Amino acid sequence: MIDFQDIYSFYSSSGYFGIFIISFIGSILVFVPVPYFPILVTSALDKSLDPNIIALSSAIGAVLAKTIIFIASYYGRNILSNRTKTRMQPLQNLLAKYGGIGAFIAALTPIPDDLVYIPLGLAKYSIKKFTIVTFLGKFIMGLAVVWGTVFLGRPIMEKMIAVSDTNNQFSAIVVAILTVILLILVLFFTFKMDWGKIIGRWFPWALDNNIDEKNKNKNKNKK
Repeated sequence: MIDFQDIYSFYSSSGYFGIFIISFIGSILVFVPVPYFPILVTSALDKSLDPNIIALSSAIGAVLAKTIIFIASYYGRNILSNRTKTRMQPLQNLLAKYGGIGAFIAALTPIPDDLVYIPLGLAKYSIKKFTIVTFLGKFIMGLAVVWGTVFLGRPIMEKMIAVSDTNNQFSAIVVAILTVILLILVLFFTFKMDWGKIIGRWFPWALDNNIDEKNKNKNKNKK
C-alpha cells in the first residue's frame, strides 16, 4: 500500500524539483512499474504549490525519460538487417504520418506506453514530433490528475490510489512480466510482418520507398 506520508516526506524538501525527479525515475525504468501518480495527488493537496506547475514539472520529467527510451530505440534500428529495414519501410512511412496520434494517446492514458514508444523509435518516427505530442499528452494527464485531486479532495483520491495500487511486490512482478511479453510480441510482428501487403491495401502511398526523400525535398523547397 502507498503511504502518503512517506511520499510527502520524499518530495516536500525539494518541491517542484522533487516532483520532476520522481516522474523521471518512474518513467525511465522500462518494464518496471513505478507509478508517479501518487506524487501528483499528494503534491496537489499541498496548498503552497501551484497545480499547473506541478503538472508541468511532472510532464517534463516523464517526457525527458521517455525521449531517452525513444532515442535509444531510434538509433537501435541501426543493428537491424537491411532486409528487416526494407520490410519495415511501409510501416515507417505510415507512422511518419499517423504515429503522433498513438504517441499522444499513450501519453494521455495509463497504458504501458513503452509498448508504443519503442516501435515508434525503431520506425524512425520524428524525434521532435514525438517529444511534442508526448509532452502534450503527459501534461494534459497531469493537469487532469492534479486538478481532479484539488476538486475531489484527499479522501476520495486516497481510495482511488488504494484500489489502483500496483506497488506491492507480486503485482509489480506480474505487470513487468506481462509488459515484457507484450513488447516481445509487438517487436516480433514489427520485424517479421510483411507490412507492404498489410498496409498497401489501405494506404498504397506508404509503399513508396522514396517518400522520405520526397518529404525532404519538399521541406527544402519551402525554405
